[in-house]
Amino acid sequence: MYKLGQYVHGDGITYRLDPRIKIISVMVLSALVFLANVLSAAFISAFIVFAVFLSRLMINRVLRAFKPLVIFMCLLFVLHVFFTDGEALYAFSFFPMEITYEGLYRGAFVTWQIACLILAGAVLTMTTPPSDLINGIESLLRPLRPVGVPSHDVAMMISTALRFMPTLLEEYDRIRTAQTARGADIKKSSFSEKLKLARALSIPLVFSVFRRADELVDAMEARAYQRGHRTSLKELRITSSDIAALALILLLAGSVLFSTEIFG
Repeated sequence: MYKLGQYVHGDGITYRLDPRIKIISVMVLSALVFLANVLSAAFISAFIVFAVFLSRLMINRVLRAFKPLVIFMCLLFVLHVFFTDGEALYAFSFFPMEITYEGLYRGAFVTWQIACLILAGAVLTMTTPPSDLINGIESLLRPLRPVGVPSHDVAMMISTALRFMPTLLEEYDRIRTAQTARGADIKKSSFSEKLKLARALSIPLVFSVFRRADELVDAMEARAYQRGHRTSLKELRITSSDIAALALILLLAGSVLFSTEIFG
């Protein structure tokens, strides 16, 4: 089962792209998402769906990337619905709040923004091996080395964080299964009992995070890992496909900026 941040073997077009081009594309998409209006949102959505199609990724695997953040997205939508001022759509007689048209629009739009960020990040991590991701980030940060930015260390930290996301999710599932086997029933529990169960889940998970970190440090020291510049077995080279992909993302950026400037 796919977890957010996990690499998935495949042979789509995006697998063969240079990791630097994919990282730049995700960064550009992330910026465009927050600049988009309704028209440009349609362009961005179509582009991301097109990228998923070119990757030949299974839809069910892509949708599983949203699972860890579904509750957060729903909460974000509800907060905008109830706490955004505007024209009232429905007012509660027993509750001093109301649903507004602006709240519905803003909640749906912010939820779409988060969904685009998750999907773009999922496509990046699913189609890029961790080693290539490290090389790509390090190569992009290399011009900052003269000003004291440790490019390889930063790339290693980012890659490690992405790599351990699925591991921590698996650890959470394991702890939750163990709690259920001991008689914990989250669905039928009261609110106070759910808080106790959340504490019973979070404390072992925090200890597991520190234990995994210690194991990683021991493994790196056992392999004589040292800071500083390191060579790579696979040299990154820009091909015609990479240039075409970069031109496509720049075309999308121009279209979004143009529509934002014209339609606001």
